[in-house]
Parts: sequence; C-alpha cells; structure tokens
Amino acid sequence: MTESVVTLEKQGAIAVITLNRPDQRNCVNGDLANRLREAVKSFEADPELRVAVLRGEGRVFCAGMDLKAFVNRDVDEALYGEGGFAGFVRLDRTKPIIAAVQGAALAGGLEVMLACDMAIAEQSARFGLPEARLGLLAAAGGVFRLAQRIPPVKARELVLTGATFGADEAERYGLLNRVVEDGGAFDAAMALAGQIVESAPRSVASGLQLARYLELEEEKRLWAVNDELFADIFTSEDALEGARAFGEKRAPVWTGR
Repeated sequence: MTESVVTLEKQGAIAVITLNRPDQRNCVNGDLANRLREAVKSFEADPELRVAVLRGEGRVFCAGMDLKAFVNRDVDEALYGEGGFAGFVRLDRTKPIIAAVQGAALAGGLEVMLACDMAIAEQSARFGLPEARLGLLAAAGGVFRLAQRIPPVKARELVLTGATFGADEAERYGLLNRVVEDGGAFDAAMALAGQIVESAPRSVASGLQLARYLELEEEKRLWAVNDELFADIFTSEDALEGARAFGEKRAPVWTGR
C-alpha cells in the first residue's frame, strides 16, 4: 500500500504532522495539499490535541511547489484549494503549530513555515524565496509575511534577488524562535510544544487569537492585492519558461511577457 504523503501522529496532547515526500524534497503537489489540509483539520477537531509540530521527512523540510506539476499546469489543488497553497497557508486555525525545519525551507516551503505560529531550525538550514529567479511570485503569503517580520529593505532584497540566507540570520530577524544543532529541530519543537501543553488550554487559545489579531486583519487586505498580482504572473510566458529552465537545468531566457 502506498504511504500517505502527509501523516498525522498523536503523542499525548501533541500532534506530529509530517510532510512525507522525501524523494521529492517534500515539494507540494495537489495530493500533498489535500492531505495536509485534512491533517490540520483533524488536529483542530480533536479536543485532546493542543498543539502541533509540523516537520518534513528526510533531509529537507520543504522545497516549495512541485515544478513538474506546474509545467503540466496540474496545480489547481496545490494552489487554489481551501487553505491556499499546500492547503495550509490561508487555513483558519485556532491551535498553535510549530515548524521544525531541517535542510531547507525554500519558496513555498518558507511560506509554509511563515504560516506557522513558531519555528525552530537546525544550524545548517537554508531559507529563501527564489521565485523571482523562476519567473514567479512568492504569492502564498511569502512576500508580505516576510516584509511584516524583517526590516523592509532586507525583505525587498531577498524577494527581488531570490537570495538564500542561513538559520542564524533568520533567527536574528525574528523568523525563528531558536536555532539548534543539526538533527535537533524536531526534539526542540516537541519540547516547546510540551511547554505549551502545560499552560491552560483556554489561555493558550485566547492568547494566540489576540497575538494574531492585528496580523490577520492586515492580511485580509494584503491577500486581495497578492491574488491580483499573482493571477497576472502565473499565466505569463516567463513563469512557464522559468519552470522549464529549472527542470532542464539551464539559464532561463526572459521575455518580460
């Protein structure tokens, strides 16, 4: 029997949600998006579960969208289903989720991490929004969430150049709760989740709601602008050229169309 591309395991009051496409660097396709949405909804609906840890199987947390699916235009569920990209980045939630990052959180993978409430990463982890180098736009919340959380001039540099950055820099800018030794992200995330479980459930829920309030109110406006810009980029010739060039391991030839 084929193993699910997303798994949900209960460890006491903690849900462990695992992206399980390690041979594809946990890249997001329609199946993974559907399964992740289902897993998060199951976590939300289970009164015994208080907090979740989101992790990636293998060497990489998540390397973003499956570009093979993009070239074939088989991305409706991955991008446009309930919850937005990965079935997650726009999903309504009431319980905290902690990302445990190893290897890399790139493109949509970073956007998934930014959609979590907290994040812990290993020392060697790399982060970035390389979409501009692919003729795309980090339109799963990446551009505006990054700009909300780090100095604006640095956010512009990272978005426009597609440059990657390390865990220490991510922690310095407040994108991570902490950086741990390689191999330790999951255990550290579970320890943090355990501390949250020790707090009163209603206090956690109310505190999370209030802490998110201003961010979520602003995001309502930002998503509208985001979606309009992405609709134009997604259908462009450059977007398809970027994905093809990536798959063919060559430099893209941009036309501006």
